[in-house]
Amino acid sequence: MFTGIIETLGRIHEIQKDKNNLHVTVDSSITNELKIDQSVSHNGICLTVVAIKDSFYTVTAIEETILKTNIGDWKVNDIVNLERGMKLGDRLDGHIVQGHVDQTGVCTKIEEANGSWNYTFEYDSDLNNITIEKGSITVNGVSLTVVNSKTNEFSVSIIPYTFENTNFKDFKVGTKINLEFDVVGKYISRLYAINK
Repeated sequence: MFTGIIETLGRIHEIQKDKNNLHVTVDSSITNELKIDQSVSHNGICLTVVAIKDSFYTVTAIEETILKTNIGDWKVNDIVNLERGMKLGDRLDGHIVQGHVDQTGVCTKIEEANGSWNYTFEYDSDLNNITIEKGSITVNGVSLTVVNSKTNEFSVSIIPYTFENTNFKDFKVGTKINLEFDVVGKYISRLYAINK
């Protein structure tokens, strides 16, 4: 489990394809604190550490993860948001995040708002995921509050700290992002789909 509060950024050092899997090696300031078999959220994707060397660690993504997330689009030198799993007894500063990406979305609009930034994202509503006004959403692993919730679109507002300390600063119109919808919203959307 995660909170959606990003600890640090990592840089993609190497990507190796192995049959249907991807082995991704990341250079990070927290590598010396990691252990083999530990879960780390990468842009919201929960991946297991399989190797560690110096400041680099490697994780493996299987085919299902590649199909449901934007990991297949990652390139060497890309910056990813990193968060280690939460400890029992810690404060829950964001919201409950599983690290299981529901689907991808696309950035459609970026507006600077006199010291903050507003981002708008579109997603495929045919997958029965929904956002709720003032509810939580995880974008590339970042816990945020939904504004302007629509059937297949929502916006979020980013404070300067989040802008500077996540890969939101690298987003452009057209950037593909990972989305994990709030567990409460998931429950409501499943009930809605059943009763349709």
